[in-house]
Amino acid sequence: MTELKHYFAPTSLDQAVECLKDGDVTILAGGTDLTPQAQAGRVKIKHTLMNIRHIPQLSGITLEGREIRIGALATITEIMEHPLVKEHLPVLVEACDHFASDQIRNAGTIGGNICNASPAGDTLIPLLVLDASVELASMPEAKLYRHSMPLSTFFVGPGKTRKSLCELVTGVRIPLPAPGHVARFFKLGTRPALDISTISIGVAGTLKDGVLSNARVAFGAVAPTPVRAAQTEQALEGQRLDAATIEKVAAVARDEVKPIDDVRATAWYRKEMIHNITKRILSHVAQA
Repeated sequence: MTELKHYFAPTSLDQAVECLKDGDVTILAGGTDLTPQAQAGRVKIKHTLMNIRHIPQLSGITLEGREIRIGALATITEIMEHPLVKEHLPVLVEACDHFASDQIRNAGTIGGNICNASPAGDTLIPLLVLDASVELASMPEAKLYRHSMPLSTFFVGPGKTRKSLCELVTGVRIPLPAPGHVARFFKLGTRPALDISTISIGVAGTLKDGVLSNARVAFGAVAPTPVRAAQTEQALEGQRLDAATIEKVAAVARDEVKPIDDVRATAWYRKEMIHNITKRILSHVAQA
């Protein structure tokens, strides 16, 4: 770990983004990723370590119009237990329930999970199928500037996003699902709640009379980033979820992913599991 020159704990969003103008800043929230990565030498702490945990604008889970806003500092435990999330976004609760240990859930934040940009990030797959967008704040001049971008375009590589050094993730916004919305998440690992996923799958859409529309499919741990599966979505869109359709869509899913061999699984195994688990999830969706 490099020698720390400055420590800063802002109490407002303006103070935080003003600090980021320097560009030589490491952001600390829950620390569940940053601390072990720094200790292992995979991340170097920059000139200033900025602790953002005392900024009120980054906390809370609220209903704003037709969107649920989850502040970047919301912990995995808070998300799991919040009434709004449990009522409207049960697939996110399902993913949080498979997120590490209780201790990590109590400290780890959704903003950190997004910014860590792991291809196997547990909350990222449900957020993708829920059409989430990421809130960003910066201060390019003397005025606070905010904007959002779809989560589906936010990731560019392992540990890399489109967020610039002078931007801070302030939260995530999720449209309220329409009536008839169904969603499922599955994570495959040796110990699903504690291990990094071998694969993860999310499926969502609107189910009416056995037909799925507005189909969303996302995969984790099969590419350099979490990915929306456009070909699989196209094969699924507007189709009746009978056995023949489910088999066809699962085959498309297997052919669409391009995983690699690593210490957790071979590429062949991942493709086969994508095929098998997609069939299982679609069968569950059909019975919703």
